[in-house]
Amino acid sequence: MRLDGSVTEAISIDIWSDIACPWCYIGKRNLEKGLEAVSADEDAPQVNITFHSFELSPDTPVDFDGDEVDFLSGHKGMPRDQVEQMLTHVTGVAENAGLEYRFDLLQHTNTVKAHELLHFAKQQGVQHEMEERLMSAYFTEGKHVGRIDDLVELAAEVGLNPDDTRDALVSSRHLADVRQDQAQAQAYGIQGVPFFVIDGQYGISGAQPPTAFENVLRDLWSKRGETGAEAAPEEATA
Repeated sequence: MRLDGSVTEAISIDIWSDIACPWCYIGKRNLEKGLEAVSADEDAPQVNITFHSFELSPDTPVDFDGDEVDFLSGHKGMPRDQVEQMLTHVTGVAENAGLEYRFDLLQHTNTVKAHELLHFAKQQGVQHEMEERLMSAYFTEGKHVGRIDDLVELAAEVGLNPDDTRDALVSSRHLADVRQDQAQAQAYGIQGVPFFVIDGQYGISGAQPPTAFENVLRDLWSKRGETGAEAAPEEATA
């Protein structure tokens, strides 16, 4: 609500991500820090956030035989020592964002069922809580996030009914929603994640610093009376 009492439509933030993407969790934290900063503004932007599905490695088996170094060296064709250096770098960036990554515990897996769970959680009004729980479980706790039994346990932790959750996952009820998200990403030309589409006008690619989000949100909120373009988003410069 504006200071003059008028109601202003919230800014939409649509996030394409994969819960197995280390930069997505970092980007999520940086967005949260940006939102926290603008929340202190006298006329603070109001936002609605929706997470969308993107599979980085859809051909990954549910139970991958090996660690993260094995997966990345095989998937990307990189030498093991180079992969280890890359993971050390990512761990440091994550630490700066307040996250303690444990690649030594991480269980690489297929994430399609996790994405189905996120759509089920969205339907139940707890998508944000489920996204956070899945990313934390995967990157910091070494939990398996590809098997239905494990996903049901994590879902129960955010208040979802275990029986209803299991039914949704076993039936693949939300697989069509996952595919629809992926089709939209393709239509937008999104080739990597995280990718943030803000108000259908700005596209922010990668785990940008909190200030990148602050600047875009403040700019959009100040121009809220203007009609946003309906075309595919242009990538914003951070």
